[in-house]
Amino acid sequence: MDYLQALQKRYSVKKFDPAKKVSPEVLRNILEAGKLSASSLGLQPYKIFVVESDEMLKNLVPSFHNPSQISTCSHLIVIVSKKNIEASYVDGYFRHISEIREIPVENLGMFRKNIDNYTETNENVHLWAEKQTYIVLGNLMFAAALEQVDSCPMEGFIKEKIEKTLSIDIQKESVAVTLALGYRSPDDDFQKMKKVRKPDEKLFKFI
Repeated sequence: MDYLQALQKRYSVKKFDPAKKVSPEVLRNILEAGKLSASSLGLQPYKIFVVESDEMLKNLVPSFHNPSQISTCSHLIVIVSKKNIEASYVDGYFRHISEIREIPVENLGMFRKNIDNYTETNENVHLWAEKQTYIVLGNLMFAAALEQVDSCPMEGFIKEKIEKTLSIDIQKESVAVTLALGYRSPDDDFQKMKKVRKPDEKLFKFI
């Protein structure tokens, strides 16, 4: 499908068809797009929970202000951001670079210094990490649209309830945003509405 056609067809689904599930192969493609997202300094300061069991989805329903999407979706993506960038986390990152690119860790000293300077002096590193999750979110939504899978990004949740249900270490991580995946229900009336966006002259400014 042409990517503009896919984006035109995409909308934030309010009710999914619970009988239709995203196949493992298609889900893997969507997740791979999230994995390949741009990330500041390459640190990927987040984790992606993929909720697919009916039991866990049911357990998460009370965490959302509008339960319609959670109670009918095929999968729920929960993106969790780091609150701090620990030295041990950066150590692991550089070991991984060394292994993938087949270069000694010692050759990465300048890059490591730049990262340490940023993470150790940034008092709002948790906000920086949270912003990174929205880049992932955009890629997941775009990939889903191309795979003809419907989605709905959601911030209307009780963060503490999700964190408790998913056993997240709240000293280190925090739920940033969620994304429901599945296939639109025939009786979701929102799919019949025309997409409303700013006209070009109000959105773009060429200078």
